[in-house]
Amino acid sequence: MTRVLYAKDYVESKSKKLSEKIKKENLNPIISTIRVGKDPGSVSYENGIKKSAKKLGVSVNLNIFDKDVEEDKILEKIRELNDDEKVGGIVIFRPLPKSIDEDKISLAIDPKKDIDCMNPVNMAKVYNGDVSGFIPQSAKAADELLKFYGYDVKEKDIVIINHSNVVGKPLSMILLNELATVTICHVGTKDLKKYTKGAEIIFTAMGRAESLDESYFNKDAVVIDIGVSKNSEGKYRGDLDEKSVNGRIRAYSPVPGGIGSITNLLLLENVINFY
Repeated sequence: MTRVLYAKDYVESKSKKLSEKIKKENLNPIISTIRVGKDPGSVSYENGIKKSAKKLGVSVNLNIFDKDVEEDKILEKIRELNDDEKVGGIVIFRPLPKSIDEDKISLAIDPKKDIDCMNPVNMAKVYNGDVSGFIPQSAKAADELLKFYGYDVKEKDIVIINHSNVVGKPLSMILLNELATVTICHVGTKDLKKYTKGAEIIFTAMGRAESLDESYFNKDAVVIDIGVSKNSEGKYRGDLDEKSVNGRIRAYSPVPGGIGSITNLLLLENVINFY
């Protein structure tokens, strides 16, 4: 029987701990977000943060700009938020318009408030093996869910299907720090099945809905699905064909109901810890 690794229990447990911490320490945490334009993914992310923050008692300071805003106005707002001692964390929604230099924006964020790990200072720490500070949240959420269900990655053969700066690379550093043997696959990988069928744990973030069926895995495989995209019916789903693998692998995390519901909580945890 295949085990489905829902995030609900983790979210409830983490939410309770964070709410209690806010009350016990009499905190008034504030997260500030910056959104440029109306990218659907960014709007959805923003709504998710607002929903999670409301449950915990965290205030959300929204800063919304038209897509043709001048870069200097964004930089000015970031400086203002950096200097505001009441603000415990800053999130910049991406993608940004092509007219805005993302490198400049990343450098402008105070590393102490860079809860989504955009600043090169924080990224450099991650790639130097220090995963104790800020780290891209999808990568951290995937590892957290696996641990929550009692899976140990030490000495395990693990495949990550993604090599981006926000998932694959930081996730590999987390896993290497825990003494896993890590293989990273990507668009240049010729025979993906050759790697996934031999792996004990697979993390996937391709963004290709329901493209991985049972033929990619062995019967003892544990799959953590980080990918989100629309399927042929226009519904948001993960990379995993859940119907195909159900009963044929050891365990998997679902989409929706998995990693996505954890990332917002980890962002807000970073904000709370600022105080």
